[in-house]
Amino acid sequence: MATQLHPTAIVEAGAQLGTDVVLGAYAYVGAGVTLGDGTRLHHHASVEGNTELGAHCEVFPYACLGGKTQDLKFKGGNPGVRIGARNVFREYVTIHAATNDGEFTRVGSDNVLLASCHVAHDCTLGDHIVMSNGAVLAGHVSIEDHVVIGGYGGIHQFCRVGTYAMLSATAKLVHDLPPYFIADGTPAEIRAINRIGLERNGFTPEQLDRVKLIHRILYRDGLNRSQALEKLAAHADAGSLEFRRMLDFARKSERGLAPSARGAR
Repeated sequence: MATQLHPTAIVEAGAQLGTDVVLGAYAYVGAGVTLGDGTRLHHHASVEGNTELGAHCEVFPYACLGGKTQDLKFKGGNPGVRIGARNVFREYVTIHAATNDGEFTRVGSDNVLLASCHVAHDCTLGDHIVMSNGAVLAGHVSIEDHVVIGGYGGIHQFCRVGTYAMLSATAKLVHDLPPYFIADGTPAEIRAINRIGLERNGFTPEQLDRVKLIHRILYRDGLNRSQALEKLAAHADAGSLEFRRMLDFARKSERGLAPSARGAR
């Protein structure tokens, strides 16, 4: 399929378009933008600033990618946005550029952001993430692979969400959400393991058993956080991917792990 540009689409001088790009009516592509092969902008979609989209992304009406940071500490320069391949950005999604010159807000590949989601400055998103309608990320949030964020869920600045985790609809996350778990509430607390999500992603019964064991040690054995991590590190399964991933996540946590719904430990 050849590149298709609607007569009303605006492509500023300096923009770089790959092959087979499709721009709908009144779509806008700024001067510093690069669009990968096969990317499609629906009518009234905008990509601006120092922004690169990978191949086969789809941007729906009124989404705006690459806009200037809302961070009041912005001092100028040319920060930007870097986005991978095969992402879908539904209506009114906004993704803002980083704050400091030469830095980037980053989105991986194969993600789906539903209508009215917001990704703030300096966030880092991995791959295969689903953000439901109205979910919002504050600045410097880090989301690992295969995460689901429910509708209107909100994540505080500098929080991290581990791989295969889920934040429930309307929840407010103010701590780090460890891998494999579901958090819900305001503020969000750990409710259970993300069993359905793990099964859908091919986790074996043995892997699920290890995740359940990790959850029990961290949140059900009555240990404080240091004791629980020491027990995980000394466990016979400490060399497994599930244990290693959890221990690595916990050791890097600066905001602390989300507490249990039965009370923080």
